[in-house]
Amino acid sequence: MHAHFALIDWLILGCYLVFLLVVGFWPRRQSNETYLIADRNLALPLFVATLVATWYGGILGAGEFSYSYGLVAWTTNGFPYYFFAIVFALFLAARVRKASIHSYTIPDMLEREYDRKTALLGAFFAFVYASPSSYILMTGLLLKILFGWHLLFAMVVGTIFSIVYVYRGGFLSDVRVNTLQFFLMFTGFVIITWMCLARYGGIHALFVPGALPKDHLLWLGDPRQGEGLGYVIVWFFIALVTITDPGFHQRCYAARTPRTAVVGILLAVVCWFSFDFMTNVTGLFARMLCPNLADPRMAYPALAQKILPAGLKGLFYLGMLAPVMASTISYTFISGVTIGRDFIWRMSTHKNERKLPQYTAFGLVSSALLAIWIALLVPSVVQQWYAFGNVFVPAMLLPILGAYAPDQRWKAPANFTFVSMLLGVVVSLGCLVYGWTHGGVNNPNFPFGWQPMYSGLLVCVVPYVSGIVWQQHHIHSS
Repeated sequence: MHAHFALIDWLILGCYLVFLLVVGFWPRRQSNETYLIADRNLALPLFVATLVATWYGGILGAGEFSYSYGLVAWTTNGFPYYFFAIVFALFLAARVRKASIHSYTIPDMLEREYDRKTALLGAFFAFVYASPSSYILMTGLLLKILFGWHLLFAMVVGTIFSIVYVYRGGFLSDVRVNTLQFFLMFTGFVIITWMCLARYGGIHALFVPGALPKDHLLWLGDPRQGEGLGYVIVWFFIALVTITDPGFHQRCYAARTPRTAVVGILLAVVCWFSFDFMTNVTGLFARMLCPNLADPRMAYPALAQKILPAGLKGLFYLGMLAPVMASTISYTFISGVTIGRDFIWRMSTHKNERKLPQYTAFGLVSSALLAIWIALLVPSVVQQWYAFGNVFVPAMLLPILGAYAPDQRWKAPANFTFVSMLLGVVVSLGCLVYGWTHGGVNNPNFPFGWQPMYSGLLVCVVPYVSGIVWQQHHIHSS
């Protein structure tokens, strides 16, 4: 598929790219605190804008899901994430911010609460899990549509434009650009949602018999296609990623006050709900108006090509590109900080704080190269979300909850935590690989019929709880 742009569309896109370069190369002097965490001084509007834009980078994946499965896309990829974001806001956000005085990353917290080897293992998991591979894939796909480039070349160019300004300007540049991207994503989808509703008779048009496949109007999906209540519950477990997501923690570390973090996340949920309404409605209209797409990832571009005039089409493409680039930028930066601080700096004999930006810049390039390789290996946004969630959430969930528990008796000793994390990843990854090699990616045959996350969580719980019991017994014996 190739986008047909008028001159005004190209001018809109060009202005956006120039803005990225200006922000990236604007001269500035920054401390390590500014470069890595924006001086822990994010005000509420900036906090909400950067969190909303970053957490919604899977825009083509949202279109793919809505186009292919209908309303169950919201039930699985919307509601569970709101639920755990609210849990994070009410029970964790303030504690994360208060405990972040000497922390830049989750591994910083793991070393403080457990030990160095646990922090290094957590850093490795965070590095792989925070990989921006799915977002780089979507950026590449959008640029391929725009310019007709080969996918690999498009991903490389998109990555360069996505990280060029954080390479120089750090987290504060990321936040500033995220604010623009927040407005662009809402502007683009307000335009196309309004066009769909105004031109085709409102939302009622989707419920006309024959407009959509019947299973697309089922909130739990079609059990005959492997969906239903059990399928939705799996996505609730995958949504636990919200608790362990490095982006959530990073932005809480950077919030001006604990209250900023709490209120900001709750306001972000309202924004995500509003945006999800538009993405799901437009995804269903794409299915109704373009029913025979060979590649469901092209749902939104195909719909734009069909109904948007010049100028509005350019704005809508920015509405798609903005959140994808926001997530690419933010998660590449998180991965870069993980390499720079949590590996190179942490393992250095002489820890030189002044070299942290230099180490992070090296990490940016390394994480971008790894992400491009993963994107080529697994060229499905939904499958990447599914795989990373199943493998890494079990390993990180209990250590993070234990570290922030109000009663430290619920925190296991470091050695037990390390074993819990390691076993969780080994078992869940093994189950995922077994299922994909015995039945395929689309119809996996997992051991015992369990999702990999279930097996991983079960294995994690045993050593972690055993450590808590051993610790209490040791205390009472003393």
